[in-house]
Amino acid sequence: MDNEKIFSYVDHTLLKVDASLDEIITLCGEAVKYKTASVCIPPSYVKIIKKKYGGKLTICTVVGFPLGYSKKSAKKAELRRALRDGASEFDMVINVGDAKNNKFKKIESEIKSLKRLAGKKILKVIVETCYLTEEEKIKLCKCVTKAGADFIKTSTGFGPGGATLGDVELFKNHVGGSVKIKAAGGIKTREEMIAYIEAGCGRIGTSSAVKILTGGDADGY
Repeated sequence: MDNEKIFSYVDHTLLKVDASLDEIITLCGEAVKYKTASVCIPPSYVKIIKKKYGGKLTICTVVGFPLGYSKKSAKKAELRRALRDGASEFDMVINVGDAKNNKFKKIESEIKSLKRLAGKKILKVIVETCYLTEEEKIKLCKCVTKAGADFIKTSTGFGPGGATLGDVELFKNHVGGSVKIKAAGGIKTREEMIAYIEAGCGRIGTSSAVKILTGGDADGY
């Protein structure tokens, strides 16, 4: 698999708390150069980047990030503002506490509400697998499918664990046919990127794709 193909799966990501505008612009320039699937950037930078780059790149941003336990109304407000600012993809974080409290209908309702707002634009649902039992992961696959989201995503990259091929396989066995898979968190080598793509991932979330593919291994987001 050549680098151009791999880049086409990448959400080129910079979500660290101290990310500067200059760093975000560098990220976006790389995304345009290497034709990544999108850039995933903090909500506060979406409007600026949309104005600077227009339709040259796909802008993804995050909702309820990174902990996910804000109210549904707050997440909806975040998504509405990101829509106005020019984002066309949204990576939302579920409330893991709701999963631990067996409130899967509540999670499904929240996802459905956000997908309704996103409309035809892409909604990815971060379930933060490192905190979940296998049973909870399976139930969340069903929530994501029933709610009509476009992707299920393994991780924020901010938790104690990231993507695993085992979780990708579990997702493949339990999500509906319309739901794609995004792996993120701890993907550090070209070989790992290829492995996740070949395992069935439609997207790879990483801050290190350019370094990995053009300049050696790196710490993955």
